[in-house]
Amino acid sequence: MFGSAGIMEVDVHGLTKDQARTLIDSRLKRANGSVYRLRIIHGYNSGTELRKMVRSAYKNHPKVKRIEFGMNQGETDLILRDLF
Repeated sequence: MFGSAGIMEVDVHGLTKDQARTLIDSRLKRANGSVYRLRIIHGYNSGTELRKMVRSAYKNHPKVKRIEFGMNQGETDLILRDLF
């Protein structure tokens, strides 16, 4: 569940969009002040529906400051706060 310090990872491979959203929502609620980044591991080899859902559903979420896309197409980071 936790990657590096301050980064919480949520793996939603194989879940439906509704199941993934429920899991991500629960992790967002549990994220305390030490968590600044929620890394969603959605994969992409089996399609992009989960990635699209994450990027659209959380772009205006009140706890999400911004969304970052990394070099790994199978991950999306929800930034909860800046480090500085």
